[in-house]
Amino acid sequence: MYFSINGAEYWYETHGKGKPLVLLHGFTGSTTTWSEFVANWSNDLQIITIDLPGHGRTKTRTSKTMEECCKDLLELANHLNLDSFSLLGYSMGGRTALSFAMLYPEKISSLILESASPGLGEKSIRSHRIEKDEELAQKLEREGIESFVDFWEKIPLFHTQRSLPTEVLYKIREERSLQSAEGLAQSLRFMGTGIQPSWWEQLDQLSGPVLLLAGEHDEKFIDINKLMEKRLYSGELVIIKGAGHAIHVEQAEKFGRIVTEFIFSKQ
Repeated sequence: MYFSINGAEYWYETHGKGKPLVLLHGFTGSTTTWSEFVANWSNDLQIITIDLPGHGRTKTRTSKTMEECCKDLLELANHLNLDSFSLLGYSMGGRTALSFAMLYPEKISSLILESASPGLGEKSIRSHRIEKDEELAQKLEREGIESFVDFWEKIPLFHTQRSLPTEVLYKIREERSLQSAEGLAQSLRFMGTGIQPSWWEQLDQLSGPVLLLAGEHDEKFIDINKLMEKRLYSGELVIIKGAGHAIHVEQAEKFGRIVTEFIFSKQ
């Protein structure tokens, strides 16, 4: 279904009944990234999946910053009569989920961050990342989506996915290939890691329960999440064996069990 707000039409899907859980995908993803999780857990939870700006079927007339996107997600939550809910985000969706929780903590009953970060702390590092994201955005606009997908699926972050079954790799590539070059470029420029707010210094202000998930082969995000765990008031880090960056794909059964156990333990 579509929800129109502030010059955007957000595509969202609702599955099942029960305790509400909102899922936010990563860069080059969409609601379909959660299809296995939905199939396995919609009998226990009300699962809401959303296409973020620049992705999937969501349409925006103007680009959305992280703060503007979070404000729109608040309006969508109110439209769905969600007084409070569990929020899970993967990678870019994890940065979005954390930003939402920092801006609207009263809405969050529990927060799950998969392979996510609070942004970048140092100004010089943020500036460098903005430059790199701009280079990627221009690559998308210059070469098109298929060429970008060829490049993106080979970056070191996803090296562990090469051993996945062929049909799973096909689904991942198909999901990425259905994106638009313009949409992904806008996402990099307006919701990228460098341009978004850094939440490092405010993490201790987040008082609700937070589950941090990182794959054992994703050393960069293990290090980031260890630092996050130390700063959070009520944070718990779980490192998932046999997984890299995309835990929900590489270890779907473990991921679902750990996430749902955490949600139901916080009732």
